[in-house]
Amino acid sequence: MEDPYAVLGVPKTASAEEIRKAYRRLAKQWHPDTNPDKPEAEARFKSVSAAYALLSDAEQRARYDRGEIDASGAERAPPGGAGGWRDWAEAPQGARYRSYGFSPEAGEIDPEEFEELLARAFGGARRAGPRRGADIEVMLRIPFLDAVRGAVRQITLPDGKQVSLTIPKGAEEGMVLRLAGQGRPGRGEGAPPGDLLAALEIEPHPFFRREGKDILLDLPVTLQEAVLGARIEVPTIEGPVTMTIPPHSGEGTRLRLRGRGIEGGHQIAVLHVVLPQGSEPALEEFLRNWMPEDRRNPRAGMQAP
Repeated sequence: MEDPYAVLGVPKTASAEEIRKAYRRLAKQWHPDTNPDKPEAEARFKSVSAAYALLSDAEQRARYDRGEIDASGAERAPPGGAGGWRDWAEAPQGARYRSYGFSPEAGEIDPEEFEELLARAFGGARRAGPRRGADIEVMLRIPFLDAVRGAVRQITLPDGKQVSLTIPKGAEEGMVLRLAGQGRPGRGEGAPPGDLLAALEIEPHPFFRREGKDILLDLPVTLQEAVLGARIEVPTIEGPVTMTIPPHSGEGTRLRLRGRGIEGGHQIAVLHVVLPQGSEPALEEFLRNWMPEDRRNPRAGMQAP
């Protein structure tokens, strides 16, 4: 397998935060959802996820840096022979790693009691027994409508397993969703696995945007609709509805569709008057002879000092 540092494009001296940022950038670039029908992208995404899963675990990273495990997390053969590092340490060449002469009969301290004594002396606690597995952190890019309406998405874990993640209605950018028990396995008998933590990144929508619980829509209208008023069909996050445009509605007029936002919010339609494209002789002739009753200068007060 490839060196996980090379996969993430970071040096071996990289901090945990630098590793996390590199992973999020690459996961976004190679995620299968943004690279449909590209097997090479899926393979790259799995490679990036596996590299991050190893390097985000401080203990696993340290063991990899010491050469005790390979990039897949598998035990490496120690220097000069087969077997695990424990076997090597218990052999003659590893004698300097062993404890000597501790026995209750000799009035000396048992190794485990000695470890506890050191922990107490330095204000620590002895680490023993099963250890919970590490969490797996992923970035999940979702469409705008999935975020505001809620959805269920499939996530591919570093080992290739797929799990379902429920996105709540009204999910916001940066929200972190947790799937308990879907992280790395625990260490030791009965140790619980870690969790999966999915940070949401929401794709922009072509014409909807969000302000709190309200949904804003830039709505083009014709000059005729704006001046005379009209009933038109407009899109909402739950489907099209009919809306009334009052007469004399100008550019930037905001019309509210009550309850069409998120969890009691509203949809706000911001009107943008679109002039006809090309020549309109009748309109042009009318404007040449038109004397408006409101003759205020719309640029009044804009003179330079």
